Amino acid sequence: MRDEDTREDPRYEAVRSRDGRFDGAFFFAVETTGIYCRPSCPAVTPKRANVRFFATAAAAQGAGFRACRRCRPDAVPGSAEWNVRADVVGRAMRLIADGVVDREGVAGLAGRLGYSARQVQRQLTAELGAGPVALARAQRAHTARVLVQTTDLPITEIAFASGFASVRQFNDTVRAVYASTPSELRAAAAPKSGRARRTATPNAGIPLRLAHRGPYQAGPVFDLLEREAVPGIEEVGGPPGARTYRRTLRLPYGTGIVAVDERPRTAKARSGAHPGGWLDARLHLTDPRDLTTAVQRLRRQFDLDADPYAVDERLGADPDLAPLVAARPGLRSPGTADPEELAVRALVGRAEAERLVRRYGKALDAPCGSLTHLFPEPAVLAGSEPGGTLGALTAALADHAVRLDPGADRDDAQDALRAVPGLDARTIAEIRTRALGDPDVAPPGADVPDTWRPWRSYALNHLRAAGKWEL
Repeated sequence: MRDEDTREDPRYEAVRSRDGRFDGAFFFAVETTGIYCRPSCPAVTPKRANVRFFATAAAAQGAGFRACRRCRPDAVPGSAEWNVRADVVGRAMRLIADGVVDREGVAGLAGRLGYSARQVQRQLTAELGAGPVALARAQRAHTARVLVQTTDLPITEIAFASGFASVRQFNDTVRAVYASTPSELRAAAAPKSGRARRTATPNAGIPLRLAHRGPYQAGPVFDLLEREAVPGIEEVGGPPGARTYRRTLRLPYGTGIVAVDERPRTAKARSGAHPGGWLDARLHLTDPRDLTTAVQRLRRQFDLDADPYAVDERLGADPDLAPLVAARPGLRSPGTADPEELAVRALVGRAEAERLVRRYGKALDAPCGSLTHLFPEPAVLAGSEPGGTLGALTAALADHAVRLDPGADRDDAQDALRAVPGLDARTIAEIRTRALGDPDVAPPGADVPDTWRPWRSYALNHLRAAGKWEL
C-alpha cells in the first residue's frame, strides 16, 4: 500500500539529510527510476511524491524495485529492531537471517516458532510487507552478489551455494534485484585501475566487509575475545589496535575458519550523514552454502546490527553513565557465534573449556596454525561426562529442553536454564546476554535503575570497560 504524501514524514527527512543512522531500519524507493536505496544514498534527493517506503529490502523487491548500484542497500547492517524484539516477528527475522528457511523451509521456520506456517506468513507480511520466502530470497540475492564479486567460483556453483534451487531461479532473481546478469555483476566488480581485485582463493578465503552503523568501539570487544580465547578453537594475535581474531566454526553444511581484523574501517562522511563503517574479515568454508549463516553468526558475535545512537542517547542521559558513554561512544555488547558453546563455556570457564576441546573436540580435516578443533557438541559432552551441572546442561541442550538458537524465546530459555540443577543466576544471566543476544539483562542482585532499559546489557559493558564492575 502506498504511504500518504506528507511533508512531515520523518523518514523523508532522514532521506533528505542522508542520515546513515537509519540505514537498514527502512528503505525508500523512487517510482520514476524503479530503484530502491538506503536512507544515506548520496544520489540527488527525489521528490516526496515519487518516494515509497518499505520496512525491508524484500518488500521493495517484491514491489518491483531493483537495488541501487551506488549505495548498495542490500549491504547495510541489519535492523537493530531484530536484536531487541522478542516477539514472533523478531524471532522469525533472526531465524531467517540464520538460513533456516533455506535449510528447512517455511514449515521448519514455523515449527521452531511454535506457530502455523499460515500464521507466520500473515504476521510477517502484515508488518514487513514480505513473507518468509521473499525475505529469504532477498538474503540469497545478497549472498549471491558477494560470491559473484569476491570469488572466482563458477556461476553455476554460486547459484547452489547461495541457496537457490536452480540456476534459472538464480539468474532470474539476480536480474530482478540488480538489473544485471551474474556475469555483468562480476565484470562490474573488476578494478578499472589495473589493480588486483580482492578475491577469494583456496588459501585466502572469502573477503568480507562486516558493516556496522555509527561508531564502533572495537578495542573492548577484542579485549574480551582475547581474555576468553580457548586454545585450539580461537586465537587473537597482533598488538592492541591492530589485532586479528581467528576461530573455528561449526556450520550446517560443514566447517569454517574466520579471521576478523580489529581496526574498524570508516565510511566517508557526507554532508548531514552519520557514517558507519565495517570490520574486514576473511572466511574459509568447506561448503560455500554456509556463507550466509556464518556471516550472520559473526554479526551477532560482534554485535554489528546494534543502533549505537539509540543506546548512547538513553544511557548518556544518566549522570553516572554519561562520562563513560562520552569516552566510548558506540560500545557494543558482544554475543557469540555458537550459543551452545557459549553456554558451556559460561559454566565451566576458560581452563576447563580448553580441556574439553583437547579431549572431546572434533579435529579439523585441515588444521590452520593453532586452530585445530571444533568445540565439542553438547551430545558428545553429555555422553562423555554425564555427571554434575555440566552433564545436566549439555543433556538439556542435546535434547532441546534448552533452546538457544536465534529464534528461541528468551523467557522460555531462561526458565529452562533455571531448571538445570546447579546452574546459578550469574551464569544464566551471561547466557541470556550473550547466547540469546538480549540487550536488556541486569546483573543478578544488582540495584540497576529502570532508566537504563532497554539497554542494561550495554550499561554493564560500560561499567566493565571503565573498571567499575567486576568481570
